Amino acid sequence: MEGYLDAFIAFIRAERGLSGKTVDAYAADLAVYFADLKRKGLTDVVRVHPDDITGHLTTLNSRRLSRRSQARHLAAIRGFHRFLVAEKYVEKDPTEDIDTPRSARKLPIFLTLEEVEQLLAAPDESSPAGMRDKAMLEVLYATGLRVSELVGLGINDIQLGAGYLVAKGKGAKERIVPVGTIAAEKVRTYLAGPRQLLLGERESKALFVTPRGDGFTRQGFWKLLKRYALKAGIRKPLSPHKLRHSFATHLVERGADLRAVQAMLGHADLATTQIYTHVNSARLRAVYDNAHPRGDDVRGRGGALGGRVARKRAGGT
Repeated sequence: MEGYLDAFIAFIRAERGLSGKTVDAYAADLAVYFADLKRKGLTDVVRVHPDDITGHLTTLNSRRLSRRSQARHLAAIRGFHRFLVAEKYVEKDPTEDIDTPRSARKLPIFLTLEEVEQLLAAPDESSPAGMRDKAMLEVLYATGLRVSELVGLGINDIQLGAGYLVAKGKGAKERIVPVGTIAAEKVRTYLAGPRQLLLGERESKALFVTPRGDGFTRQGFWKLLKRYALKAGIRKPLSPHKLRHSFATHLVERGADLRAVQAMLGHADLATTQIYTHVNSARLRAVYDNAHPRGDDVRGRGGALGGRVARKRAGGT
């Protein structure tokens, strides 16, 4: 098998132009694969059966290898056997009907309603910059925008009277997103004076501006968010995307239609939005364990007020 391996490695290095790091990873994965086959008495690639490969994957799983690592192993094995078929060393590819192990999707990290309230209360609204920051945070949580969409908002992209804004998403796609009453009120207050105080004599088409007259950068808003998270006493690693997760999670928890959440988030595929149903299931389990007399603990928590606050901030959904 080593002779075939050398030919395959030479092929992927020269013909496919894979990086040295990828070639080394393939070689290492295949070495583990060959060692496993030899332990089973297999030394001829012609005799390898699909069951031998699924057995190898089972072995990898028993070694607690992650799904991602198992998928990488299978990619190396599949590439090797396809090479053998293409070069006519063997007639059939035993990996043909074997599915790639799916990576388990991590549940997104999000803030609790209490943490969101602490964060949104952090800016000092008595200063122009604080009023701008308050409006930005409120809009981000009320709409679930991506940070690039938030900092890219123009002054004409938000229609406060109608209660919506136009977000420019991936691939220059535009979508209409409702703006909750609290967020709209904070933006209106910001536009009534603080914005021009920040600009001075300058003009800008950006909705949220710096004293230089520029719009915010993604990095600039990220730093701003971290500063307010620290002030609010939030110890979780926080990013603008986690506020997006919080927006979606809180809506789904309160019965929002998944397709409506998909439209607001700008997801092309409903499957991407469905991760929030898994979050909801996990949260329901935790609530049950904490509140039910025969759950893990007896600690009832009232959520009606939190629900009303979340609905109001997110536009009544």
